[in-house]
Amino acid sequence: MYIIFDIGGTNTRVAGSNDLKTYGTPIKFKTPLSYEEGFKNLCEAIEKISGGENIEGIAGGIRGPLNKNKTGITNEVILTDWINHEITKDLTARFSAPAYLENDSAIVGLGEAVYGAGKDYDIVAYHTISTGVGGARYVKGQLDVTSIGFEPGHQILDIDRSIFGKDINHTLENLVSGKSLERRRGCKPYEIPQTDPVWDELAYYLANGLRNTILYWSPDAIVLGGSMVVGDPRIYREDIIRHTEEVLAGFVPCPVILDATLKDEGGLYGAMALLKQNI
Repeated sequence: MYIIFDIGGTNTRVAGSNDLKTYGTPIKFKTPLSYEEGFKNLCEAIEKISGGENIEGIAGGIRGPLNKNKTGITNEVILTDWINHEITKDLTARFSAPAYLENDSAIVGLGEAVYGAGKDYDIVAYHTISTGVGGARYVKGQLDVTSIGFEPGHQILDIDRSIFGKDINHTLENLVSGKSLERRRGCKPYEIPQTDPVWDELAYYLANGLRNTILYWSPDAIVLGGSMVVGDPRIYREDIIRHTEEVLAGFVPCPVILDATLKDEGGLYGAMALLKQNI
C-alpha cells in the first residue's frame, strides 16, 4: 500500500494506491491552518485508507517553497504555522515508511508530464494560471533539477510599467492571474462573460510569458492548467496559441500547447509518479 496526498491552502486530499498506476477514492478535508491539527487529520486519513496494511511509501505536494532537503516548507502566506515543520520526518516516524514532499504546483505538473496531457513528450513545461501563476520543467518524466526552484509567474514582462501604471509590479502573475484580474475589474473572473475582450487580452499577456518559457526551457510541449485556462469562462487555448505564434514571429517554432487533463487530482497523480521514482 502506498499513500499519496495533496495539501492545498484550502483543501487536502489523501488516497491510497496498490500499484502506483491507479488510486482509490480520495478522502478530502479542509486544510487546517494549525500544523498540529493538520498533521493529525492527515494521519487519521492515512490510517483509515490503509486499514492496517503495511505502508511502503508516502508522497505528496504542499503549497509553498520547500527547504533544501524537501522535508517541509520555509515560507508561506496561508499555512504559516506549517513553516519549518519536518513533515516527511514526522510521517516516517509515525508510519515507519519513507516519505517524500514536493511543491504543489510542481507535483501537479509532474502528474501531467507522466500521466496527463504531457505524457507523450520528453520535455514538458507546465504552467498553472489560477489565483497565482506557477510552473516547472520536466525532462523524460522527471522534475528538472534546480538550485532555487521554478518561479515563472514572477518574470517581469512590462519593464516600463506602461500597462497598469507605476504601482503594480508587472510580473506575469500580476498580468494574468485570477487574483490580479479580480483586483482590476472588481469582480470574480468567473463573473466576466466569455465574450469580454479581456480574455483575449490575457491570452496576449500569457503568450509573452510563454515566449520566454519557450526560449529559456526549450520544451517539446507546454501544458497549461489552473482555473483561468481550464475553467469557465477561461483564456482560450486557441487564442494563446495564436498570440504565442505571433510574438515568436518565426524565430523558433511554437511547441505544442495543451490544456491540462487531470483537473483537481493532478497532485495525486504527481505523488504517484514521485513515489515510482523514489521507491
